[in-house]
This record gives sequence, structure tokens and C-alpha cells, in this order.
Amino acid sequence: MTKHDGGFPNGFRESRISLLGIPSERGAGTAGTLMGPAALRTAGLPACLADLGYIVHDKGDMSAPAPVEPAMDPIAAARCRNLADITAWTRAIHDAAYEMARSGGVPVFMGGDHSLSMGTISGVARACRDAGRELAVLWLDAHADYNTPDTTPSGNMHGMALAYLSGDPSLAPLSGDAGHVPIAPDSISLFGVRSVDREERRALAEHGVEVVDMRQIDEEGIVAPLRRILDRLKKRNVHLHVSFDADFLDPALAPGTGTAVMGGATYREAHLVMEMIHDSGLLGSLDLVELNPFLDERGRTARLVADLTASLFGLTVLHRQPA
Repeated sequence: MTKHDGGFPNGFRESRISLLGIPSERGAGTAGTLMGPAALRTAGLPACLADLGYIVHDKGDMSAPAPVEPAMDPIAAARCRNLADITAWTRAIHDAAYEMARSGGVPVFMGGDHSLSMGTISGVARACRDAGRELAVLWLDAHADYNTPDTTPSGNMHGMALAYLSGDPSLAPLSGDAGHVPIAPDSISLFGVRSVDREERRALAEHGVEVVDMRQIDEEGIVAPLRRILDRLKKRNVHLHVSFDADFLDPALAPGTGTAVMGGATYREAHLVMEMIHDSGLLGSLDLVELNPFLDERGRTARLVADLTASLFGLTVLHRQPA
């Protein structure tokens, strides 16, 4: 990709970006995602965003909080790996995300495994509620992450993040005193999915969650289904939270993730997705998750995620006018 000369991209509502590293890995089955924030910084993400003309405030990394035992049903709790750690992370991240969202600018949360989104998105949802804004979530991922303690085949809580965010009652105790603002199913769009457990498939259909899987993308291309989602959200003028999992990408391009699934987005498809989201003017906050440098090859995945983030914030080959 070729850089333009900076300046704030046409149609983008914010000039400030806040970065927060969340070095968590307890929600995943493979260690290494705690190194993700450092890898993204090494790949040059803060400098690249600054080169685009944004005011970038890197808030550093969160420290691991002390474990907290939630008041959860014992049977459900036994089915969740590292539950006390994830509960503590969720509550601490929620508070940090809430404050960042209230402070203006675009919060970018650098992970870390995908369970961190239980804290980031719930905190952003709370800030949106306070401000009278509608929140929508675009989940770019190979997986649905819609399991519950009753349905999980692994117990890994990064696979339960969307169920928690949708208000699953068995996971509600993770929120603690801060409360939880559930995301309405019709405000969630899963995009690029290609690995869904049987019970997840049933739950997604029952709750009416929009899912664009790779077959649909194969049939229609990447543009048509994403444009339908973005056009619908533009009519509602939502705050869009994008949750980007490195396994959205094909593992031939991005080997540095612990839950790789063949058949993911290509290099050009991924950049086009980011460019289209930017052009929509809806982006309000962002997760970058499941980057595992321990599994990467000479920083390939970290550099690609940094490049894609730059596209999301307006990096283009040529100057273009908004559609």
C-alpha cells in the first residue's frame, strides 16, 4: 500500500486515536497473545497512524488484574477455563474502555485474545448508552464466538465473547457491579465466518444474528454483503465497533494466530473491507485481537494487521472522494 500525505480522511469524524494494549491470553487455548500489543507497536502501528495525520495517544498496556470469582452457577463455572482471570480482565477492561470512549477520539484496543472484547465492547456500549448513541458491532472473525458454558466444546472463553455481549444469562455474573448493556442481536454482524459449532449455529439462528459466511462471500464477492451491512448502519448513524480477529485472514497470509482456519480473507479482500468501513464514516472503536507472535513468521501477521489498521483509518493508494 502507498501512503498519502496525511491529513484527516474525508468523512471521518475523529482526529484523535487512543491506543491501549491488553496483554491477555487466558481466554485462549494457546499461549502467546499477551505479546500482541508489543508486536503491533514493533510493526509500527502508532507511527503509521500518526503519519496519516491523527493525534495518537498510546496509553501503554494494562496490568493483569487480580483474579475474581464471579457469583456464577457452579456447573456453568466449571465449564469455563480460567474463569476468575477472565472475570477480572472483563471488569478492568470494561472500566478502561468506558473511560476511553467517554473521552472522545477512537479507542483502539490491542490484544490479547478475543475474550477481551467482553470488556471493550461492554464498556463502549455503556458510554454509548450514556451519550444516547446506538452501538453496532461488526465481528470480523473465522469463528462465531457464540458458545456458552452449556455449549462450549473447549471451555475457552474467547469462544463465548459474543454470547456474553448479547446478554446470555449464564455469563452475566462476569460483569459485576458495573452492570452490562446487552447488544441487541440485530446490531451484531458476523463477517467472514467459516467455523461454527453446531450449538452456536442453532443459537445464532434463534437470536437472529446476521452472519455472512465465506460461502456467501464466495458467491457474491466481498463488496455486496458488506455494503448492505454498512448502508443499513449508515441510515441509523450508529457508533460502529469493529472487532478484528487475526484469523479472519487466510492463514497462508497470517500464520500468527492460535485458531487458524483455512479459506480466510485474501490480502486484497481484507484491505477492501477496511477501506469500505473507513469510507462509511461509521468507525467509532476497534479491537485488534488474537495476534500470537509466538506462532508468527518473522512478524508477517503483525505487519499485516498494522497495515490493515492503517487502511481502516484512511490509508489509500490514491486520494478518493467518499461515495
